[in-house]
Amino acid sequence: MVRRIAFAAVAIPAAIGAVWLGGWVLAGLVAVVAVLGTRELYAIAEHTGVRPLQTWGLATCALLPLAAEWAWRSPWLYGTVAAMWPGILSVWVVALLAWTLWRRTPTERPLEAAAVTMLGAAYSGALPVYLLHLRHLGAGAAGGPWGATWLVFFPLVITWICDSAAMFGGQRIGGPKLAPTVSPGKTRSGAISGVIGALLAALLFNRLALQPTGVGMTTGQALLIAAILSVVGQVGDLAESLFKREAGLKDSSHLIPGHGGVLDRFDSLYFVIPTAAVLYHLVLGL
Repeated sequence: MVRRIAFAAVAIPAAIGAVWLGGWVLAGLVAVVAVLGTRELYAIAEHTGVRPLQTWGLATCALLPLAAEWAWRSPWLYGTVAAMWPGILSVWVVALLAWTLWRRTPTERPLEAAAVTMLGAAYSGALPVYLLHLRHLGAGAAGGPWGATWLVFFPLVITWICDSAAMFGGQRIGGPKLAPTVSPGKTRSGAISGVIGALLAALLFNRLALQPTGVGMTTGQALLIAAILSVVGQVGDLAESLFKREAGLKDSSHLIPGHGGVLDRFDSLYFVIPTAAVLYHLVLGL
């Protein structure tokens, strides 16, 4: 716990600063997170005997956030990508399969190698890019850089509080397991505690951070978004646990002191961040 607190004391202010600055600074941070998370996912796959095409997958993950930031800064490029993204994706898949043909023999499980390579690029590579999308949505709203920063951190704080409330609630209350074959330590009482913690966090964050900057939500909007994100985040947590369970691993790596790996810290956020972008559009009209 001491190592967790020490890491958070350094990482959270640094993250706030990167989000406040936005632009290429945030895009670079997202690229690093995407590469590290995908590398861990590929390492999990290697524990099951599958060797993903790491060069291809990691290069894709490094370039995606930078390309997305460039597109958001260039209206003509954004319009081109928006119109041609199915073709761009198709070319990428064709190129990946050609790379697989060159780099894997029939005995090296090429089907699984290509599939896991693609999963890494989409899951731990592309999904975090929506953090940039949230920042750009916030930049178009009132409140300036701080308003945009707190709009980005709203789903992050909800997820962190949900995780902590679920852990403490599960330990104190106990009861039936939530998903015993995937994550034996999680309980239904913990899941409910997580949702309650997320709802309370949403009300406080909206009152203390969002409303003072002029980008606040109504109470109903804050509770609706928090309720959905708290459930989606716990599903994301279980999805990553499923991968580790297959490989017989407890943590995705030991990169972060007291926290495990990047996948262990971002498993819920991979699901939460893109969902938050959709909810901001549907509920808040951003």
